[in-house]
Amino acid sequence: MRFLITFAAAAALGAAAVVAAPAQKPDRPDKNRIAYEKLLAGKVAGKPQDCIDTRWTRPQLTAYDGKLLYRVSRKLVYVTDTGGGCEAVARGDTIVTRQFQTRLCRGDIAQTIDLPARIPSGSCAMGSFVPYRSQ
Repeated sequence: MRFLITFAAAAALGAAAVVAAPAQKPDRPDKNRIAYEKLLAGKVAGKPQDCIDTRWTRPQLTAYDGKLLYRVSRKLVYVTDTGGGCEAVARGDTIVTRQFQTRLCRGDIAQTIDLPARIPSGSCAMGSFVPYRSQ
């Protein structure tokens, strides 16, 4: 009985110490946010489009905060808001889309896959594509 009371008191003190300890945030900047801002720096947003042509381009793909960024060239980047689900692209997962045309359109479903493990890691629906062009 004495052991049980001592154990309960120690557990309560330990829990109080964990709750009282302030949460420490690292002062490191978010690498994905920096890359996002750098990619769109100096570019102006255009009129949102429902579809983009993927026939001639091999875009670089990046993800940040629920958005997918398709870098077509140094002067053109498309940003689509997916509402989340495809953030694994930022850590290196592959995105797979099922296109029935040569265009990627709003509402198309994309799936992210961890290729070495061959495990699906998320999915999302494409939103409107906003072009960002250099002036």
